[in-house]
Amino acid sequence: MATAIETNVLEAHPRESGNKNMARRIRMGGKIPGVLYGAGKNSLSVSVDPRQVTRILNSKTGHNTIFDLALNGGEQTKAMIVDWQYEPIKGKLLHIDLKRIAMDRALKVSVPIFLRGEAAGVKQEGGILEQILREVEIECLPADIPSHVDADVSELVFGKVLRVSDLSLGEKVKVLTDPHQPVAHVTTVKEEVVATPEAVAAEAGAVPAEPEVIKKGKQETDEEGAESADKGEKKPEKAEKKEKK
Repeated sequence: MATAIETNVLEAHPRESGNKNMARRIRMGGKIPGVLYGAGKNSLSVSVDPRQVTRILNSKTGHNTIFDLALNGGEQTKAMIVDWQYEPIKGKLLHIDLKRIAMDRALKVSVPIFLRGEAAGVKQEGGILEQILREVEIECLPADIPSHVDADVSELVFGKVLRVSDLSLGEKVKVLTDPHQPVAHVTTVKEEVVATPEAVAAEAGAVPAEPEVIKKGKQETDEEGAESADKGEKKPEKAEKKEKK
């Protein structure tokens, strides 16, 4: 694993802190505004070349790169990029935050996890390798910051999970992420159930259940019929009385 120290040099120029108009003028001049802080010193407003910043961000160690910051007419120090902003439409750098680095003090950073090898569960059982965790937080001296962490997944099968505790980072690096946190596992292929034309047609032609209102209407009709029947039984009695008279 490559460490985060590179031979990159970033030149910075002191500037006056101001409003958005001043920041716009700096960008029109081909630079971007930034802030330098850390190491117990006062923060300083600077302007830097966005091309140099982009080169650092696109290097193997990325934003964890520790480089030499050359301040025009001032200090020279080790520094790293801790935050940056892009223009959302054109993707141009707008602003950058830089931090002074003391090489004898431990830093907390996050480094990416790269999966290596072909999982046995994929090769032999037809599963799919899924990466759950893509970064791990660590603490170490600046000179020991790795550019990334390699995770061997060749022995992964169904039911086995690669966890943070399985990662190999060496004695100089302290892992801060929960050791039980899963990193990767092999999962099954999820099949999508597609309805057949026959099933769709059968569902479309299904007769809906008879509403409760109709059932109630039938009951009322039956009751009315029963009442009519009772009335009909009483009429012959009256007829019999007339005959007796």
